[in-house]
Amino acid sequence: MATLPGEHYTDPQVFALEQKHIFESMWFCAVRAADLPKPGAFKTVQVGTESILITRARDNSIRAFYNVCRHRGARICTEDSGEVKRAFQCPYHAWTYDLEGKLIAAPNLTKMPDLDRVEYGLVNVAVREWLGYVWVCLAEEPPSFEDTVLGEVRTRLGDVASLDNYDVANLALGRRIVYDVKANWKLIVENFMECYHCATIHPELTEVLPEFADGYAAQYYVGHGALFGEGIQGFTVDGSEGLDRIPTISEDQDRRYYAITIKPQVFVNMVPDHVIVHRMFPLAVDRTVVECDWLYLPEVVASGKDVSRSVELFHRVNEQDFDACERTQPSMSSRTYAKGGVLVPSEHHIGLFHDWVRGKIGE
Repeated sequence: MATLPGEHYTDPQVFALEQKHIFESMWFCAVRAADLPKPGAFKTVQVGTESILITRARDNSIRAFYNVCRHRGARICTEDSGEVKRAFQCPYHAWTYDLEGKLIAAPNLTKMPDLDRVEYGLVNVAVREWLGYVWVCLAEEPPSFEDTVLGEVRTRLGDVASLDNYDVANLALGRRIVYDVKANWKLIVENFMECYHCATIHPELTEVLPEFADGYAAQYYVGHGALFGEGIQGFTVDGSEGLDRIPTISEDQDRRYYAITIKPQVFVNMVPDHVIVHRMFPLAVDRTVVECDWLYLPEVVASGKDVSRSVELFHRVNEQDFDACERTQPSMSSRTYAKGGVLVPSEHHIGLFHDWVRGKIGE
């Protein structure tokens, strides 16, 4: 089975189609809700070609807006994150919007009595909270969250309840690492979906999960979780004991690793004592920022327990994977890859991903 041709990883026009028909049309996991701890806290996020302003309103709900002043189009917030007391003020002409997006003040606003303050407020973006994260959708009519996002979970695990067991929304952030990867976002997705490479570049991971050395990723089978190796006590870099087990997981989920790809830009990894969430932010055809969160029981984080051994395992996996993607990206423009490469049988699900991408961008 052939892969996508090289130009799909290097052509800005293909990337522009992906931005429009994938990232700006689907549910996009933007920020962790806990990163907006109180009204006025905000973060700005790049979603496709758009800058999106996400904040917590006075009623404690989370709102998202296009980060664009309705006067002359200046960016309202130029920082990645911050906090305002009562309102957002455009730094260009001082048009001011409350936390619900309504226009509340502007120089000489009283001389414009016909200006509707709601109509000329910030433009809303659809918001959904799930797993403790804020998901946004730029589409005028967002697709069903249940069919698309939760549908990915059902396709992978067989049901959503298996993920609910990990109570992800109520876990606490133990560590966050941001990776700036010089590779196309699809190379990162493809790498995460398969384990044909695991025996080659992931010695620590295959020590903990021996079946990965055989080349079949956990995502290859519906509902399957990779079993820890004999003598492995926890999902740690040296196989030593992990941290406090999430009490709501089932007996069948103990001593197993599960992975889910939620298209287009989220990976969820579940082990008995923590959950790892990757969020990809495709910024250019050959550049993707990945934010990776390690989530533990709140009491583990509050107590200051050392999480470094569990963080180090997947941090090494990330670095190994992203290094492989960065080694691959330059060859995508080679004439030898103009017609693409080939998928082996254990990578058949990558072919399905390629079909999905082609369908989204209208090929």
